Amino acid sequence: MVIITKITDQPISLEIKQSPYLDMGSEFIFHGRVRELEHGEPIVALEYEHYSGMAENELQILAEKTTQKFPISHLSCVHRIGKIPVGEISLQVIIWSKHRSEGIDAMTWFISQLKKDVPIWKNAILMDGRVIPSSCDHH
Repeated sequence: MVIITKITDQPISLEIKQSPYLDMGSEFIFHGRVRELEHGEPIVALEYEHYSGMAENELQILAEKTTQKFPISHLSCVHRIGKIPVGEISLQVIIWSKHRSEGIDAMTWFISQLKKDVPIWKNAILMDGRVIPSSCDHH
């Protein structure tokens, strides 16, 4: 069992290496990207803030719960904080499982719970410089 969680202010790499988990038939990779619109208004970036220490702890606890709740063997999650321009990656989750169905279920549950349980917040920076709260109403 491998669980890796990280919160970083650095860009998240798209480079995916060959999986070392040869007993796993399924590898799900999710990249959350900053969209160009927030509440129908064009934006230049999202700015993510977090409750330092607590967010890292809650993310690790959630990853552990996910590996206990679903028959998956490995989970990696990197969440970016700070100002992230449109088009860039703010979240990367990788889940390995023997079969695709448990990987799909685990990914869906993990991301929904992350948005509910991990103290990370985001604001949208509009084209004119105004800052508005960003919300996720479509768990």
